[in-house]
Amino acid sequence: MTIVEQIKEELLKRTNTAKEEDKYDFWEDHIQYVVKNAKELAIAYNADLEIVELGALLHDIAMPSKIGPREEHHIYGAKIAEELLTNLNYPKDKIERVKQCVLNHRGSKDLPRNTLEEEIIADADVMAHFDSIPSLFSLAFQRLNLDIKEGTKYVKEKLERDYNKLSPRTKEYLKERYNNIINVLFINK
Repeated sequence: MTIVEQIKEELLKRTNTAKEEDKYDFWEDHIQYVVKNAKELAIAYNADLEIVELGALLHDIAMPSKIGPREEHHIYGAKIAEELLTNLNYPKDKIERVKQCVLNHRGSKDLPRNTLEEEIIADADVMAHFDSIPSLFSLAFQRLNLDIKEGTKYVKEKLERDYNKLSPRTKEYLKERYNNIINVLFINK
């Protein structure tokens, strides 16, 4: 079994346990899309695919693991990533690269992205919202209890903010898809 397969297996154990408790499926609703998008960008940008896959799998691991406050999941996630990869005898230099991807993935924080792989994980995390739009509407209408007009505005503004968080190259890469989503979902007045 490859290192990526081993980490995915561990992640799925944790997400399945969290799903039973929280009724939110971190894998189905978010992480699988981050992995898909990260791999796509890694190939397009000629990045280290293994580092990117591991970073994508581990970027939110602290949340289904229920370790630390949500606002600091990137910090706790980097610690969990280091522990898991060390236990699997992954090379220390590569562990450091994966940890930096996890640590610097948050689009809501102004964190440095010092490598192409870090940039890809941050972008793939944002791109995942374009793959899971129903969960954004669910958040707006169920959790935030917004009405149709407010909820629709919330989702549109969230997608606009997310698009503007992307690196310039990924913004260009995603431009047509983003415009299609906005034009299909929201009537421009």
